[in-house]
Amino acid sequence: MAMSNITDKVVVITGASSGIGESTAKLLAAQGAKVVLGARRSNRIDAVVQEISAAGGKAIGFATDVTKRAEVEVLIQRAVDGFGRVDVLLNNAGIMPIAPINALKVDEWDRQIDVNIKGLLYGVAAVLPHMQKQKSGHIINIASVFGIKIFAPGGTVYCATKAAVRALTEGLRIELHSQNIRCTMISPGAIATELSESSSDEATRKNLREFMKMAIPATAIARAIAYAIEQPADVEVDEMVIRPTVQDF
Repeated sequence: MAMSNITDKVVVITGASSGIGESTAKLLAAQGAKVVLGARRSNRIDAVVQEISAAGGKAIGFATDVTKRAEVEVLIQRAVDGFGRVDVLLNNAGIMPIAPINALKVDEWDRQIDVNIKGLLYGVAAVLPHMQKQKSGHIINIASVFGIKIFAPGGTVYCATKAAVRALTEGLRIELHSQNIRCTMISPGAIATELSESSSDEATRKNLREFMKMAIPATAIARAIAYAIEQPADVEVDEMVIRPTVQDF
């Protein structure tokens, strides 16, 4: 059954070709939202859009690299052109190529900053004028338990980027609540996604595979996102931390 506060809402999702983004797109579309999907892998985006459409949902998708501001602006504009507005932006795109700091993988440090921090900010910059014009909106940022607790050795830079997401989300909340724009931060623990295989350091990948044996499905985060969206307009869910029950960290 469609939830009244999700039905017909226009939701833009970055990193929507797999994992949390894909699961959220399917769940929200099933509940009546109009979803606009962005990710680098156009073939995967097309497949997700086709699957949602075949199930009776409303979805459009576009190849989008969040490290390129112009492409993020195009994604938001196409959402407005296609559906007339943007009610929710889910900043979900993220990478986790973790490795010990003394490996000096500076290119990977740069990439994490570009995707996890600047990509989020590009989304905010693109969508904010539309939300201000319509006098409503909801920005949801995916952080991590690694933004709360430092995972080291290996996760120092990644943890720093997710701590930045926490700071940015709280700052956005303070600045935007008076404009009827809600902000939510969701910090997942061990979730079954492709992130655990993104490290170029073999020892780190081995440790992550062991850690991820406890992982819960991405649908757990999708349900949390839906919960935040479906709240009445005067209710803001500011933060959720979601872990497997068995996870200590």
